[in-house]
Amino acid sequence: MQKQDLVDTVLAQWHKERPDIDPAPMAVMGRLIRTDAIFSKELHTVFSRFGLNGGEFDVLATLRRSGKPYTLTPNQLLQTLMLTSGSMTNRIDKLENKGLVTRKPDPNDRRGVMVAITDQGLTLIDEVISEHVAKGEELLSPLAPEERAQLADLLKKLLVHFNH
Repeated sequence: MQKQDLVDTVLAQWHKERPDIDPAPMAVMGRLIRTDAIFSKELHTVFSRFGLNGGEFDVLATLRRSGKPYTLTPNQLLQTLMLTSGSMTNRIDKLENKGLVTRKPDPNDRRGVMVAITDQGLTLIDEVISEHVAKGEELLSPLAPEERAQLADLLKKLLVHFNH
């Protein structure tokens, strides 16, 4: 028999108090929300060990996975991370102050800039990514490889439905 979680308790309470409704969607939504909170807390711990927050990690990781020369325009970063321009500017400013990125003129637009990861930023993000993957492995360890694949496919189906 499977162990019970808090969501099971909530569902049982709704069954008792409102037998006229089917709280089944709450099972999925409640578990997604609780899992997100746990994963976010664990990843925050990883990022903070390196002096980063989640937003700064996202910018560095996006630059790193873009490939050499690890340079993007702020607009390209915005599109990838789905942020407002003010939020992006704030993140870039913080990373620049830490010496992890630099702004340089955009050779294709005299008014524009490019955001490039520095050598220090590249070294740091490579370390953080390794720990990020290890933490993900730890967090997903209760699931067999085929269960992970199935979960990834189901979550992808939802995100595609919502165009995200």
